[in-house]
Amino acid sequence: MSLLRLSAFSKCLNGLTLLERSVNRLPKADHCHYCFTVRNNSGRRIAEPSWKSQKRHFSAAFPKKEDGEKRCLEQSQLLDVLEARIRQLQSDVVSDVQHSKVQFVKAPKSETGAFSGWSSNINSGKSWMPKLGKRVSKEVGQTASPETVKEYPEAPFNEDEQQRVQCYLEACVFSGDIDRASNLLLTNHQNIRQRKVLNIEAYNLMMSVWAKKGSMDPIRQLFVLVEEAGLKPNLSSYSAALECLGRTPNCDPSLINRILQQIEADGLSLDELFCHGVFRQDERDMALKAVLTIQPDFQPSIKSVMPTCSSPLVKDFYSERTDSRYPKLAFSLEELQKKFRNQLNVEQTCAITINSVEALKPLTEHVVKMRNLLTKQRRVWHKTLVGALREKKATMASTSNRLCQYPYLGLLDDKDYADIMIQSLSEMPPSGESLQVLAKNLGIRVYNKFCILRKRQNHMVDKLNRIYNEYVELVAEDNETPSVLPRERWQMLEAEHSSGPSLLGEECHWTHAVLIELGIFLVEFMIDHMKVNRGILSFSHDRKTVPVLYHMYTFRGNKQMGFIKQHPIVTQIHQDAMETTLTFDSYVMPMLCPPVPWTSTRFGAYLLTPTKLMRVGIGNKQHDILLEKCPVEELHPVLDSLTQLGNTAWRINQPLLDVIISVFNDKGCEKLGVPPPLSEAPAIPSYSHQEMATYTSGEKAHLKLEVINAKKKCAEMHSLRMDALYKLSIANHVRDEVFWFPHNMDFRGRTYPCPPYFNHLGSDVTRAILVFAEGKPLGPGGLDWLKIHLVNLTGLKKRSSLAGRLEHANAIMDLIMDSADRPLTGKRWWQDADEPWQALACCMEITNAVRSPDVTQFVSCFPVHQDGSCNGLQHYAALGRDVIGAISVNLMSCEVPQDVYSVVAQKVEDFRVRDAEKGLKIAKDLAGFINRKVVKQTVMTVVYGVTRYGGRLQIEKRLKEIDDFPEDCVWDASRYLVHQVFNSLKEMFTGTREIQDWLTESARLIAKFGNPVEWVTPLGLPVIQSYHRPRVQQLKNNLQSHLSLQICHDSKQKPDVIKQKNAFPPNFIHSLDSTHMMLTALYCYSAGLTFVSVHDCFWTHALTVDTMNKVCREQFVALHSQPILQELAKFLLQKNSSVPINDVNRKEVQEYERMLMLLSKVPQTGNFDLNQVKESMYFFS
Repeated sequence: MSLLRLSAFSKCLNGLTLLERSVNRLPKADHCHYCFTVRNNSGRRIAEPSWKSQKRHFSAAFPKKEDGEKRCLEQSQLLDVLEARIRQLQSDVVSDVQHSKVQFVKAPKSETGAFSGWSSNINSGKSWMPKLGKRVSKEVGQTASPETVKEYPEAPFNEDEQQRVQCYLEACVFSGDIDRASNLLLTNHQNIRQRKVLNIEAYNLMMSVWAKKGSMDPIRQLFVLVEEAGLKPNLSSYSAALECLGRTPNCDPSLINRILQQIEADGLSLDELFCHGVFRQDERDMALKAVLTIQPDFQPSIKSVMPTCSSPLVKDFYSERTDSRYPKLAFSLEELQKKFRNQLNVEQTCAITINSVEALKPLTEHVVKMRNLLTKQRRVWHKTLVGALREKKATMASTSNRLCQYPYLGLLDDKDYADIMIQSLSEMPPSGESLQVLAKNLGIRVYNKFCILRKRQNHMVDKLNRIYNEYVELVAEDNETPSVLPRERWQMLEAEHSSGPSLLGEECHWTHAVLIELGIFLVEFMIDHMKVNRGILSFSHDRKTVPVLYHMYTFRGNKQMGFIKQHPIVTQIHQDAMETTLTFDSYVMPMLCPPVPWTSTRFGAYLLTPTKLMRVGIGNKQHDILLEKCPVEELHPVLDSLTQLGNTAWRINQPLLDVIISVFNDKGCEKLGVPPPLSEAPAIPSYSHQEMATYTSGEKAHLKLEVINAKKKCAEMHSLRMDALYKLSIANHVRDEVFWFPHNMDFRGRTYPCPPYFNHLGSDVTRAILVFAEGKPLGPGGLDWLKIHLVNLTGLKKRSSLAGRLEHANAIMDLIMDSADRPLTGKRWWQDADEPWQALACCMEITNAVRSPDVTQFVSCFPVHQDGSCNGLQHYAALGRDVIGAISVNLMSCEVPQDVYSVVAQKVEDFRVRDAEKGLKIAKDLAGFINRKVVKQTVMTVVYGVTRYGGRLQIEKRLKEIDDFPEDCVWDASRYLVHQVFNSLKEMFTGTREIQDWLTESARLIAKFGNPVEWVTPLGLPVIQSYHRPRVQQLKNNLQSHLSLQICHDSKQKPDVIKQKNAFPPNFIHSLDSTHMMLTALYCYSAGLTFVSVHDCFWTHALTVDTMNKVCREQFVALHSQPILQELAKFLLQKNSSVPINDVNRKEVQEYERMLMLLSKVPQTGNFDLNQVKESMYFFS
């Protein structure tokens, strides 16, 4: 028996509820009209008037005396009828109906008096229950024949709709529209078919509202609704009740005691409530105050010993800490605290404006006039938008449309919405933007600003300030060497500062549909209210205005899509103004202080900006569910490795940045990866009607194709130019700062920096201008590693030993120093390197080191890379213990590195020679054109699941880059070569192919039986392939008839068998290489190294390359010493052995048996000794 039924609920509802239960057991033929009404419309038992119309009922706890007497009479009559009806059912049909004796308890005179039960006053006040009694009493005597009874089908459960309602309720509550939120909750609860869109958090949200007001009656009634909805109260539910009682002066201790008993009865605990509950403002303190009334000595217990991950791969990392040398930052405590304040200011403003690096054009009179005009026009637009938005909200406030946009328009100040809309206009490309992309960007900006504002209102910023200022003592140089990890230190500080709000918010992430709908509303608002004078450019007196934006349709492939374009007048103003500033969202910029450590799946990275631990697709919830189910201690290695990667401090290589900016402003250079400006784009052909009339239809089609290609080229050049402008401008903005890149990961565990434009995963340009903020002396071997690294960057000497590469670097020292001294005016040797800008940066570092008084003491901040040798094939060779494959990818020690790409190219050439001798024309045409570069990308990606079609496209692209290769042979040649590349790999890597085939077939059979493929990495990260058949969600709006959102990650849809089977091998290998990287990161951190990675390319200082190489090899051996395939097969078998099958369908039974047999037998392995990897010099080099 629930606590809610201890007293008051038994007065009025017990009879009803028992009646419902008894009627539900009856066959349909025996239903009377009333029984059927109770069963199928129990949600409508609540009074029809909404909370909005009964707001005053909650403020007055008890009715007047005459109202009480009248209500007592009505309830007595109702109970008599219910008693009679129950006796009738017991005697006629149901033998097991039971009911409690209904007693009538007189309500106390005040809310603060002694309660006779948890919900003793549930019927006091003008609440829903008297209305319920009146309505039911009218229906009791009515009967109907079984033929007239209609069954109402239940609405299908929709998680998106549930989350959407939750978002709407939160928006209503935050904007202060409690009546609208209450109305929505009751409307959905009253309709039993709609009730499933309400989860327990929706009821908890309303409980929290009344708890802050100290109103207990609404909370008791909400508990009744929770039970009526078939939900179970959770910690947040009881926390709201305790908080309310904590705010109530002189509350009855017996009521608190009964709540505590119910918490225990539900299998919950107070320690769990206070340690893991989510609180805002003073909610925790109020709840604790209520508990202390009953238990004066109670204090939430804090675990002194934190549980650790069970994976044997990290046992030593967490247990053996005596020799650990956790790195510190080269900043004092005061400096780090100042950096925190600067970052906090940036995130609170949500946007930042920086100077562009684009060369200043001559400031002509026309440019000045256009800038003034644009500034004036923006002020006009801003004022217009603010005024129109206020009018629109006033109109919408009186409407009661379900899930309208009104609550979302009250989250921010009207000026903030206007700023967001004008910022989006300024960022729009001249060619326009798709409606869906523009709408999503607008929605995300509103959401991020709302999240930050809510954290400020909840007083979370103050608590974050206190904790962070103590946290940075861990890494400050003027403090003791740390003995705990950053995550552990942060959790200790949170426990010490447990009072006040929780840093971990319980906010509901807005769904994709919510973001798009709000964005579309704002786009439509911009179109309606942002106008420009038609004669503004000619400065005429034409007062007719035209919209700044307009909506149109265009085609992408064969799909029609909505598109938003600026009016040509506005585009011209923006181009002529030639503004010298760029505005970015704050999360686009690198952080100015060390990121917050990841302590859970929902907290880490930025200070205030919401960040997800895992990057997933639209509508994908399966990954979040898996992460929430996973014990948090099993995720500690993943969280700690992400924290370690984010704690690496960076600086800008200023001399190199200045060189790149000069090239950027001097028309760029495509060879060096610096895009030219749009002025260098080919002219778009134009033809008059008279000229077109003279052409044939074939010539017209050719001319049309030329125009399309020219426009495409212009669009590509503009996109590349703007991307480079953003990266260089951000780099220039932080050129004098130390900054950090917070990290998160994809569903396979591959890590990525959060800032999207400027980071070390970018192009050659962005990697070249980044150096470590902390420098280390080169030591005895550091200069040699710099020289070897330079040769690696050039792409030369791939087959040479390290000694050979070093010898080559020493032989060209004059070219290296010339490149450093005169990068743009000298011999420019560096420009022919594979990675030219990184090679130039390395030339500068080597030159500075050589010219220093003592090379060994030269402090170098330059990152040296160690790259895996076709890392995917390395993992396959280790899994299969394949000796031939291991030799090809440098798992075994050799005097010179083995280049698998060159080996494959040679095998393909052998096949070509053989076929040419047989007279095959395409084999003859390819003579002299097969080399390492042509086959490299295909060889690299075969292991990651590239198909023959994809491989052919890759080879086709490489052949087109060869000037002398005949264009008419490209298709036949690429088709021939991809076939030979696959044949060569099959001969070289037999074990790899067997494992890949086993993974593919396993995934096909699993997906065929309706399950997505799921596994757990050796480091404990749960992984699931959320590839399902796409579901199209139509969003109706006024701007266009509908907008189609294609959601491919809906778990209610059947798995996409093709995607599941094709993606499993590469995704599984990616999960292994991410595991290897994380293990290397953790143990390098323990050794005091600076470590970052670009997937399978590891970076550190020149001084510590040898140490990193040792750790890298040890962790690879440790990883593959685990029974990876055996554990995978065991997990897959356990997950999929009980799938429902049709015993009648023989083919299905055979497939099921085949799946079980396949999963129970992993591919056989060879006899390669893994320990040889530790001695392999070129494993990572």
